[in-house]
Amino acid sequence: MAKRKANSAFMRKLKLSAELQAVCGKGPMARTEITKKLWDYIKKHDLQDPNNRRNIKPDEKLAKVFGSKRAISMFKMPTHINDHVE
Repeated sequence: MAKRKANSAFMRKLKLSAELQAVCGKGPMARTEITKKLWDYIKKHDLQDPNNRRNIKPDEKLAKVFGSKRAISMFKMPTHINDHVE
């Protein structure tokens, strides 16, 4: 069986906006790394809704990335990240 090849689009290094760098650190980073660092930040600051762990309650820094202080579904997170990467 042939070894599976990584998707180069996910591994490509992207420039991060200042708002996203405030949460993830200095870029450039691959999308997979951005997602991992966002989850590290969310867990470190206890930003998951305790009643529905799929929802994220953004703090000041994360609200700038998500564009809202309202809770969002973790499944919508990639959509909000797209506005902050090149």
